[in-house]
Amino acid sequence: MSTNTMTKPAPAPAKPAPKAAKPPKAQAHRNGFISTFTVNGLLILGSAYMVVPVLWLLFASTKNTTDLYGTGAYSFGDFSLFENIGNVLAQDNGVFLRWMGNSVLYAGVGAVLGGLISVMAGYAFDKFEFRGKNSLFGLVLVGVLIPNTATVLPMYLLASLVGVTNTVWAVLIPVMCNPFGVYLARVYSASYVPAETLEAARMDGAGPIRSFFSLALPMMMPGFVTIALFQFVGVWNNFMLPLVMLQDQKLLPVSVGISIWQGFAVPQPDFVPMVITGSLLSLVPLLLAFIFLQRFWKSGMNAGSIK
Repeated sequence: MSTNTMTKPAPAPAKPAPKAAKPPKAQAHRNGFISTFTVNGLLILGSAYMVVPVLWLLFASTKNTTDLYGTGAYSFGDFSLFENIGNVLAQDNGVFLRWMGNSVLYAGVGAVLGGLISVMAGYAFDKFEFRGKNSLFGLVLVGVLIPNTATVLPMYLLASLVGVTNTVWAVLIPVMCNPFGVYLARVYSASYVPAETLEAARMDGAGPIRSFFSLALPMMMPGFVTIALFQFVGVWNNFMLPLVMLQDQKLLPVSVGISIWQGFAVPQPDFVPMVITGSLLSLVPLLLAFIFLQRFWKSGMNAGSIK
């Protein structure tokens, strides 16, 4: 008697147990830690890139010529800082103070008047309608792309035609124009100055000039301070323009004056500590300008938010 044997299907292979998913909170915490670590690491590298040279200037300013080449880069010397400062101030009957005063004049006027002109131009591009507005603003953007060194020679030729070379006007007039400041001012005007506020002022009888100085300028104060700070730093560090325009040493800014001393340092090593100490002293006005303007920056932002 034959029996039919029923074949049973082979059992399916067992599936591997799924891996336990990480809890959402743990995954979010891990991603947040990586982002924080990356951002802080980049900030530390950027800060070190800016702070380390200043620290070197501070340490090197305490050394004489022998200690500069005989001690470590980031170690104090025999504390010759005040002696080096005295040598800097006494050199050539105090010409360093004259250079510092010239830099304060060029950078201060360029920051205040140049920043105000940029704010007025940006406000006009934003709030007024006139023929050729977009084309003119396009020229402003082209000016942002052109490096300042490329315009030094044409400006020198123009200055020589009107006879203002080797005068303070040869440096002051070009720094009044800042294409990037105009662009930034237009952005601030669009963000901080509502059109409704200007319309209400016009209904109350205020003209365009009064509306700008009474309403728009206080609202744009953060932008004005930002532009002024950028302008101050840019003019203070400007080298090519005064180098080409000026021949009288009494009119030179501190950036060009220190470069002249650096040329003297090759045959006369005693100038090396003066170059380093003078470079350190030239940073003091920049630090003061930033600290002083930061207070107006914050107050301007608060005033703009209230208005």
